[in-house]
Amino acid sequence: MLYVTGDTHGDLSRFSDPRLRKLKKGDTLIICGDFGFVWDGTPEEEKRLKKLGNKRYNICFLDGTHENFDLLKQYKTSEWNGGKVQRISGNLYHLCRGQLYEIDGLKVFAMGGGESPDFDIRMESETWSRAEIPTKKELLDAASVVDRSGGKIDIIVTHEPPLKLKGFLLLKENKETLRVTGLNTFFEEMSSFCKFRRWFFGSLHEDKFISSCHVAVFQNIVCAHTGEPLR
Repeated sequence: MLYVTGDTHGDLSRFSDPRLRKLKKGDTLIICGDFGFVWDGTPEEEKRLKKLGNKRYNICFLDGTHENFDLLKQYKTSEWNGGKVQRISGNLYHLCRGQLYEIDGLKVFAMGGGESPDFDIRMESETWSRAEIPTKKELLDAASVVDRSGGKIDIIVTHEPPLKLKGFLLLKENKETLRVTGLNTFFEEMSSFCKFRRWFFGSLHEDKFISSCHVAVFQNIVCAHTGEPLR
């Protein structure tokens, strides 16, 4: 079975959640960005990554906006379930941007990246990386993957939501001003083209079923097949 959750930000306690005991060997858990465990390259971090890679289920994460991209790019790229990945350790994988995977009978499109709402502040403190923003080539390559699929995608997992949905949620919650990015616009076009079952995203740090097919995830663990959260 395939399950989806939100940003972990390097918090190891998230993987001690008793709900995860229900995941069996061969199951897959996708984290929608801001994984945060590939951060400083210390021996202690390597031990944590090995511990996660030794789980009986697969852990797959998208990159978000709070990642060490310089460290992440040092991992070799390989193929897993039909798409490109970086194997971090054992059953722990980074899902590369704009890739389509076949996971437990589902066609899953993954696209990490985003733009930090506080990037101007983070630039001043040198904690921001331009690599968080997908390049033009990455967007074009992702568009080609989607086009070749004919729009036949079951599950979409991203860090950011489509443009209109993000604007609606930020306005409703009276949060920061919407930044119009090429990534959000690409997702908006994609939402019109694809006939997907569910779209999961994590950047807003909330657990909310926006509609029958759009799901914001943070601490919920949602079954991608049924759309039901684990209890």
